Amino acid sequence: MSQDLYDLLGVTRDADADDIKKAYRKLARQYHPDVNPDAASQEKFKEVSRAYEVLSDPQKRAAYDRGGDPFAGMGGFGGQGAGFSFTDIMDAFFGGGGAAPGGGRGPRSRVRRGQDALIRIDVELAEAAFGVTRELKVDTAVVCTTCGGEGAAPGSHPVPCETCRGAGEVAHVQRSFLGEVRTLRPCAACRGFGTIIPDPCRECSGDGRVRSRRTLTVKIPAGVDTGTRVQLGEQGEVGPGGGPAGDLYVEINVAAHDTFTRQGDDLHCTITLPMTAAALGTTLTLPTLEADLDQGAGSGVETSFDLEIRPGTQSGAEQVLRGRGVPGLRGGGRGNLVVHTVVETPTRLDPRQEELLHELAALRSEEQPTGQVRPASKSVFGRLRDAFNPH
Repeated sequence: MSQDLYDLLGVTRDADADDIKKAYRKLARQYHPDVNPDAASQEKFKEVSRAYEVLSDPQKRAAYDRGGDPFAGMGGFGGQGAGFSFTDIMDAFFGGGGAAPGGGRGPRSRVRRGQDALIRIDVELAEAAFGVTRELKVDTAVVCTTCGGEGAAPGSHPVPCETCRGAGEVAHVQRSFLGEVRTLRPCAACRGFGTIIPDPCRECSGDGRVRSRRTLTVKIPAGVDTGTRVQLGEQGEVGPGGGPAGDLYVEINVAAHDTFTRQGDDLHCTITLPMTAAALGTTLTLPTLEADLDQGAGSGVETSFDLEIRPGTQSGAEQVLRGRGVPGLRGGGRGNLVVHTVVETPTRLDPRQEELLHELAALRSEEQPTGQVRPASKSVFGRLRDAFNPH
């Protein structure tokens, strides 16, 4: 070892373990064969890897500082007893740091958060507009009451895995140009948990949870629409090992209404008027959306209102009634009710009705109407052409 190992890594002799690891990561990224495949870089990578192997191990570092051989009894660098964790190389490139003591990641927990659940319900338009409380039957995973979520039969408990000694990982050593490279893989015997359940609970088969149907009460807020999701925290699937439950989402589907259609917070409805009523004007009684609510007699809820039709109302006319729409989901008042008018022309007349209409046409000088032909609107290019060619 002709060159000082501290100089190789670019650290002082009193550098701590974190400084040494940071320096190695920087140099490994610079000289790794995947980045610089030339022979000089490969040799440099071996040197800094060897320096890191010594200085990252307290015993080898102490032997080196005393002037001894840090690989004494180990067959030298790359010998039978030497080698370093492949985790260190991966950390150099991907910034690891979640390793457990000894370079591994440690056993994974049997207890994990459960998945979120989704159910869909149908509500009436009035219920969506003004809110409603529903009882729902849901089928989700719940904690096994027999084992309390542990997964072991009553009176027994999980025991440490003999294969990995509770680490949840086993080491695999491979030879490479770097020497012996050690990689850690999840233990196949315990599936990485570090423990084994010798006597699983017969109720949940060791999972710590069972499926059960239960009843929940959900409050649907006023103003929801199709596609709105109401979140119920921790009411979803209980996790493996009796872990915390996920959330339950209730997705709303609003059923079609016989009178009203909804566009955002606005309601729309269409009324059909006889020709005479449109000409003379009239008053109609229209139901409100509140009429669909089962409030009972004497509740004070307005179930209908009078709509004034002005004389001479044309087919296609609209009336906007402020504040008679749907309440906003996040407040801000109610939308509007838009009433669309369709004027109906009679198709069958008896002789007397036909006679009266002829008299009306004569009084209005409309016996031989010429009609009005309106020119079609010009295209954008047509208007531009006329603008540049006025004559």
